[in-house]
Amino acid sequence: MRLCLLLALATAVVAQVSDLRNGQIIDPVNCAADQSQTYALYLPSHYSPDRPWNLILAFDPRGQGRQGVEHLQAAAERYGYIVAGSNNSRNGPPQISLTAAQAMWSDVVKRFSINPKRIYTAGLSGGARIAMKVALDSDGIAGVIASSAGFPPGHRRSDLRFVLFGTAGTEDFNYLEMRQLDQELSSPHRVVIFEGGHTWLPSSLAVQAVEWLEFQASHPGTVEPPKPDSDRKELEREAQIVSELNDLQQGLTDDPNARASNLKELKSRLQAWSHLANNPADSPERRMARRIMGGVFIDSRSVDDQEYQNFVDSLRPRGAGLRPAN
Repeated sequence: MRLCLLLALATAVVAQVSDLRNGQIIDPVNCAADQSQTYALYLPSHYSPDRPWNLILAFDPRGQGRQGVEHLQAAAERYGYIVAGSNNSRNGPPQISLTAAQAMWSDVVKRFSINPKRIYTAGLSGGARIAMKVALDSDGIAGVIASSAGFPPGHRRSDLRFVLFGTAGTEDFNYLEMRQLDQELSSPHRVVIFEGGHTWLPSSLAVQAVEWLEFQASHPGTVEPPKPDSDRKELEREAQIVSELNDLQQGLTDDPNARASNLKELKSRLQAWSHLANNPADSPERRMARRIMGGVFIDSRSVDDQEYQNFVDSLRPRGAGLRPAN
């Protein structure tokens, strides 16, 4: 009986190792120390254990580890990075994601030959905040690729000990946050805006991100000169609009006596922004309207006012589900 058990275990280990083929995404991979923790994995086609390899640990807000790995795959193949994306990390209590991050990190460095000085994190939305949190809490992270979100709550600062490559879409409801992050950081960083919404950076941009990480690794401490901010007034205007809408939302529950007037004002403003957001012609105003309405669709879920939530839902584009939490 004992010999049969040992043979079965040995067969399972061989099967597990043989499944980790180079040059393709493997999903799921179970963590050896905790089988409940899994991740998607990409090993470059030319991977071999005879030298150390750079590593990216990726976090998706919906726990779909494969999503991040797919977006980073082309860059990983070109520059020789291993990519692992957690299937357990997701929006919700941060400790669940941090536990998943530790489990995945520990498993990958035990299985493969990893360069301990070139470990990076990446994430989208709430996953980007986890990627930042892991980097902030550890001395072992060289850089972060942050898509559509920056710091976790309570951790904002102007100087980082790791490099940061941030991205946001032109219609991303966290566009303003990423533009402000670009302005505020003094340590080595780059923020790139692409045509799109609240999503992982496109594969072509991921290649640029990893190229930039490679440059920073060979030229440590290089800070790019600040870019001229030709649209500062527009950013300030958008920030003011968002702030006013947030105040009106807050007033629905904080000031019962003014609820009716706050709700009336919100309905008037949001109807106007929704109309602009649905304009068939692209324009800077339409992009801003879509960013504003995207944020409203997310934030309304935290407002304890059913009439307001129903009104916001009536403005939601048909067939559009909830976007990843920010």
